[in-house]
Amino acid sequence: MTAVRHAPLPDPFRMTRGGELRHAQVAYECWGELNRDRSNAILLFTGLSPSAHAASSPENPDDGWWEKMIGPGRAIDTDRYFVMCVNSLGSCFGSTGPASVNPATGKAYRLDFPELAVEDIARAGFEAARSLGIQKLDTVMGCSLGGMVVVAFAAVVPDGARRLVSISGSAASSPFAIALRSVQREAVMSDPAWSRGNYADNERGPQSGMRIARKLGTITYRSADEWRGRFARSGLTPAGKQSVSRALQRVPEGFGPRFAVETYLESQAEKFVRVFDPNCYLYLSRAMDCFDIADHGEPSKALAGAGLESALVIGVESDFLFAIEEQAGIASHLTAAGVATTFTRLPSIEGHDAFLVDLPRFDAAIRGFLNA
Repeated sequence: MTAVRHAPLPDPFRMTRGGELRHAQVAYECWGELNRDRSNAILLFTGLSPSAHAASSPENPDDGWWEKMIGPGRAIDTDRYFVMCVNSLGSCFGSTGPASVNPATGKAYRLDFPELAVEDIARAGFEAARSLGIQKLDTVMGCSLGGMVVVAFAAVVPDGARRLVSISGSAASSPFAIALRSVQREAVMSDPAWSRGNYADNERGPQSGMRIARKLGTITYRSADEWRGRFARSGLTPAGKQSVSRALQRVPEGFGPRFAVETYLESQAEKFVRVFDPNCYLYLSRAMDCFDIADHGEPSKALAGAGLESALVIGVESDFLFAIEEQAGIASHLTAAGVATTFTRLPSIEGHDAFLVDLPRFDAAIRGFLNA
C-alpha cells in the first residue's frame, strides 16, 4: 500500500546548468485538504536522504520522517493546511534521477543525467504543486538540503509563496561542508564496485564506499556533547557484537569494533546503503556544494522578487555541518529584501539532526510562526 503520487514535469524540463529531461516526474505525498481557492498549501522539501513519506496516512500507516510534526492539531496542522512533501528531483524514491530510465536509450541515466542544481529541485517541486492547481503556496518549507532549496525557491519562483520556513539550511555551502562532501563522494567513487557509475544495482554496487560516506555524514549530524552523552566510552554489548556487519567481520582481529558508537555508525550505514542509489547520492551531494544564492545577483535583490510576506529561519547552536551563522545569513538576506523575518536560535545539543529529534523546540517555533 502506498501514498506516493507522481506529478509530470513540463516536457522538456530544462536544467539550470544545461541539458534537459524528457518525460520527467516528481514523487510526492500529501495530507489534509485543499481549500476552495487552493490557498492553504504548504510545500515541504526534504534533506538529502529522505523520501516524500514525511508522515503516516491511511494509504501508508508507517511513521514518516517528520511524523510528530505533521497531522491534525500538530505544529503543521492538517486540519488547516494541505501539506505536500516532494521527493527531490535527482533522488531515487520515485522522482526522476540518475537511477531512472532515460527515455532516449531505454536504460538508466546513470552519469548521463544532466548536472543537477538546487534550483532544479525548487522548480520541480513547485511544478508538482502547480499540477494540483496551486498557483501560490501559503508556505514553502524545508530542512537541511530542503532549507537550501527554499532559499533557491525564493530566487527562481517569483511570487510562488506567501511565507517561507528555512530550517538548518544555507544560502551557500560552507568550505567545511564542501570538504566533507568531497571526501564522501571520493569514498564512493574509489570503491571498485562503483565502476564509473555502471554498477548493476545497489546490492552489487559500491556498498563499502557508501557505508564510509554515510558514516562520515552521520558523525557530523550530531554534536560532540550529544555523542558523549549518548555513548561515552561504552563497549560493545552482546547484541552489538551480533549486529556487526559481514564487512566489519572481515577486518583483521584486533581492529574490529570495540565501542558501541562504532556499531551505531555501522547500523546507520547499513540502513542507508540498502535503500539509496549511489549515483543519486553523488548528484545531490554535488548540487549542494555548488549552490550559492549570489549566483542570482546581490542576495537581497535576488530574494526581493519572491513576493514573500514573512519568513522563519531556524538554526541550532550546536550544528557544525550547517553552522548557525549560515542561518543568520539567510535571515539577514531576507530582512534586507524587505521580508518580515524571524530568526530563531535553538540551544539544542542535538546538532544538525535536531529537527528530527528535538521536536518540542521545533514544534513551538513552527507552530508559533504558522499560527501568527
